[in-house]
Amino acid sequence: MAKKKKPITAKKKIATKKTKKPAPASSAAQIKINSEVWPLERDVLFRPDRMKYVRKLIKPEGCVFCKAAGSEASFDTLCVFKSKHSMVVLNKFPYNSGHVLVLPQRHCGDLLKLSDEEYTDLQNTIRFVMAALHEAYQPGGINLGLNHGAVAGAGIPEHLHYHLIPRWAGDLNFFPLIAETKVLVESLEQTYDKLWSILKKYE
Repeated sequence: MAKKKKPITAKKKIATKKTKKPAPASSAAQIKINSEVWPLERDVLFRPDRMKYVRKLIKPEGCVFCKAAGSEASFDTLCVFKSKHSMVVLNKFPYNSGHVLVLPQRHCGDLLKLSDEEYTDLQNTIRFVMAALHEAYQPGGINLGLNHGAVAGAGIPEHLHYHLIPRWAGDLNFFPLIAETKVLVESLEQTYDKLWSILKKYE
């Protein structure tokens, strides 16, 4: 009698346990380093006074430039120099170290209404202030500009003022563009003392 053949059945798959390959030593070291230094510590610059200025929450009474014109040159008014008809004032919220304003002492918001003597004195003052900035800071360049009128961007349109801003290659980072904040390397007191020592020889 012939033997019965066993039915053919599917072979059971043998499950094999997968083992993870050990990470390279360099990767493990990198993970360890990252775990030790993250989150990174950062220095934070707080300037709440500038936020009030940017949002126009500070509304001084009267003309701040006329107050400076009516007083002796001092750090209290940020006026660092006076000529016969003009004066030099530090920008309270500078865009760069050495940022100054050159303006007529007389309250006037229209360049065309300056007398010939006032205009000449103003332009001469701009020229030697530029020389003083070069002596004090050795900048790569200087921005010189006048915003004539409120529509043109003048912050105080009733009183003319030229901006002189020393510039260096690579001095612009993401802060002014995104955070509306500028990191400066010196205080207003240091800027005042530096420029006063140079400008006093033009008296």
